[in-house]
Amino acid sequence: MEAVDAPVRTERYIDPYLAGALLGVVLFCAYALTGTGLGASGAINRAQLSIVKLVAPSHVDSVKHFAATAGGSRQPLADPSVGMLLGTLLGGFASGLLHRRVRVELRKGPRATAGTRLLLAFTGGGIMGFGARLARGCTSGQALSGGAVLSVGSFAFMFSIFGAGYALAWFFRKQWI
Repeated sequence: MEAVDAPVRTERYIDPYLAGALLGVVLFCAYALTGTGLGASGAINRAQLSIVKLVAPSHVDSVKHFAATAGGSRQPLADPSVGMLLGTLLGGFASGLLHRRVRVELRKGPRATAGTRLLLAFTGGGIMGFGARLARGCTSGQALSGGAVLSVGSFAFMFSIFGAGYALAWFFRKQWI
């Protein structure tokens, strides 16, 4: 994997207004076809529970939260969210291949080492994953799906995300400039 400083991107991407409109259509279709919105953390949780169920099925049955999703004869992977997550990953990869943007690289600022960048990325991802479980949904599930149905909790979640981002940006900005 090549570590590169984050250069200015000159590649063209889809118009953000068109992308937003298309995302709205996808969200509408998700509600119409599956009865639920978009989100990744629920599908990731189901994948994790399917592994735990293989290794320790009695543990899944004894924990109330796990049993509700994967206990007894319930199949945790038999949920539309798992298909949506796989479709998102495969669709993103296909788009990258089509537009010749698939490459293994590590984007970082000129002052950051590769190790620092990886440490910050995994730490931030872990915090976001933990927060997603506490908030009962990830940023896509809370912001897109929850915001679309005007959920007050989803708006509080998003204000918290933006507030924390702005509050912490000053401390980490030197890694990118």
